[in-house]
Amino acid sequence: MTATDERRFEVLRAIVTDYVATQEPIGSKALLDRHKLGVSSATVRNDMAVLEAEGYIAQPHTSSGRVPTDKGYRLFVDRIAEVKPLSRAERRAILSVLDSSVDLDDVLRRSVKLLAELTRQVAVIQYPVLSRATVRHLEVVALTPSRLLLVVITDSGRVEQRMVALGRDVSDDEMILLRDLFAAALDGKRLAEASAAVAEVANSAPPEMSEVVIAIAAVLIETLVEREADRLVLGGTSNLARASADFSADLGGMDAVLDALEEQVVVLKLLARTQSTDRVTVQIGRETRSDNLRGASVVSTAYGASGTVLGSVGVLGPTRMDYPNTIASVAAVAKYVGEVLGER
Repeated sequence: MTATDERRFEVLRAIVTDYVATQEPIGSKALLDRHKLGVSSATVRNDMAVLEAEGYIAQPHTSSGRVPTDKGYRLFVDRIAEVKPLSRAERRAILSVLDSSVDLDDVLRRSVKLLAELTRQVAVIQYPVLSRATVRHLEVVALTPSRLLLVVITDSGRVEQRMVALGRDVSDDEMILLRDLFAAALDGKRLAEASAAVAEVANSAPPEMSEVVIAIAAVLIETLVEREADRLVLGGTSNLARASADFSADLGGMDAVLDALEEQVVVLKLLARTQSTDRVTVQIGRETRSDNLRGASVVSTAYGASGTVLGSVGVLGPTRMDYPNTIASVAAVAKYVGEVLGER
């Protein structure tokens, strides 16, 4: 990058920073007053004219200052050299909130609440993708001689409990046999493999145990099949009201964004583009490929444990957002969610 290009990027950086802070179009005089650019007003005006011609900034109204475009935000985000570290106090706050959670559902609820507070945007986290999870333990508890409680625990921290009504009473010896059969089939297997293993147990069960084994297998297979209804947790939706002016009518307004959030499959597709736990993905405006989110940006990353990606976490807000802080907050929360789940 030439010295001229670098100088123009500094002008762009200043425009982005000021516009995010003020929500007002930025003029050359304001830039010179607020930033030590080290050049004349004529040079700043010329640089702004070039940036506008190249599509990085735009003039929303005649005789007004300039605002960043999606292309301008993209260049700004791409030039963020490194993720800004959170303060020691912010890191302690995240850990204290997540460490005191009681189960997976609580971890996810606390995570989105915390991320929404840190970024002042809408936070979203995906439940651990079950197809990537491994069965850590199966417990079979006899509630009565003919009624069992099945507890499936995955390495992602998810706990599924199911009741099974049997066609007859089972003895203590049969209970031991059932525990051994299904534990051997499930322990340490990915959920897709575990489903097949459970079906094999049902196929090869001793004739005298066939009815009982099939009843248990049917409930386990249904438990192991990934459900779609509860895949996302959202927090901070009320933050959209603060940014309502950013979602102009020509971009569908705030109603379009709310519709996208309600249609979870849209958000899931955006999160699915995040495949790595060591990289934060930023999708700006039309990069979201959603008509309802043309005025929004999504900042997301994957979270995981023991080297396995379990799901994604991120925030959604207007394109006029504090990208350095948002990227840092998303990365930190994802890191600590993975650590907390990995310890359970």
